[in-house]
Amino acid sequence: MLEKFQFIYLNIQSIWKEGFTYILSNKNRAVLYVGGSTQLKFRVELHMKGKGTKFTKKYSVHELMYFEKYDDSHDAFLRDKQRQNWRSEWKWNLIKSQNPGLKNLYLNL
Repeated sequence: MLEKFQFIYLNIQSIWKEGFTYILSNKNRAVLYVGGSTQLKFRVELHMKGKGTKFTKKYSVHELMYFEKYDDSHDAFLRDKQRQNWRSEWKWNLIKSQNPGLKNLYLNL
């Protein structure tokens, strides 16, 4: 069974080589959402249309505050899972280190 999973995983990796982690916020900058995707622009657009997750729809969280690109989507996935457990303060420090004006980065994608 493990060999089958590894085979499927390796095939997926060959299709999606790069990956992204991202952090979204709402207009008031009161709520944060951490996510990961192989198609950043498409995924943020889904959030903007209210089709990303129930959480982002409920709290109107769809402004891109931060993102990182990884050559390997598996690395992006692992980083995404790690950041989901971060404290809010740590996430804001990361955002402000790259986006001190807290601008919506989606407009420049």
